[in-house]
Amino acid sequence: EVQLVESGGGAVQDGGSLTLTCAASGFTFSDYALNWVRQAPGKELEWVSAINNIYTTYYADSVKGRFTISRDNARNRVYLQLNSLKTEDTATYYCTKATQPYYDYCQRSHCYDAKGQGTQVTVSS
Repeated sequence: EVQLVESGGGAVQDGGSLTLTCAASGFTFSDYALNWVRQAPGKELEWVSAINNIYTTYYADSVKGRFTISRDNARNRVYLQLNSLKTEDTATYYCTKATQPYYDYCQRSHCYDAKGQGTQVTVSS
């Protein structure tokens, strides 16, 4: 059974930092692209970042230069380093597993087959 478990969320002030972790199991981790998405209260799911099987990374314009995605295939983990946090980054953050090793635009919306339970990030001014 595929499982994705996020952790590392919390409450920070504007300008603060957090590191989110997604622990994966139930599949060959190194064979798939992974994404981070987020959902703020009352808003739709928003794609944040992706990393493919050869460590190429992709970012939404809203987080580029502030967030960094990485993966550790030996530990079956994907990380999202959040720096220079803003109040508009407040959301529940989820990791998703793509159905293929490379990233494509479809993964921003619905082309994934597993999603974790999420971890809450709250940024206050």
